[in-house]
Amino acid sequence: MNLENFEKRCDEIREENEKYLQIFKEDNRNLSPKTISRHVDNVSFYINEYLLRNEPLTMEQGTSSIDGFLGDFFIRKCMWSTPATIKSTAASIKKFYKSMEKHGFVEKRDYDHLCLEIKETMDQWLEECARFNDPDEDDDEFAF
Repeated sequence: MNLENFEKRCDEIREENEKYLQIFKEDNRNLSPKTISRHVDNVSFYINEYLLRNEPLTMEQGTSSIDGFLGDFFIRKCMWSTPATIKSTAASIKKFYKSMEKHGFVEKRDYDHLCLEIKETMDQWLEECARFNDPDEDDDEFAF
């Protein structure tokens, strides 16, 4: 795919994602505006930045990309990554995909797979993030 087609496809996906984010906001209207904003920001970063960075992946395809995001990209590329932000971002993404499953935009089995992957891998992500953020950690794995 050439750059022009790549950018066009990303724009199409972002436009579609905006509809999903609006549905998500509506489903969470009982939460405080600050909480809704945090959830939407976390999810938007995942579906509009991470999923579109190498090849344009749709929101639906994001159910199988969470490990690469929270277990690697988020830890190494996001300056704000901490074990706490991994937990809150995972919670936002789970909440978003539950909303999408409820509205029929993702399959229940895909949502369940996402939740299982988060549950089974969370401790590993948290340990990895803590090690990465520890300036005293002597680990060649993180050498540049």
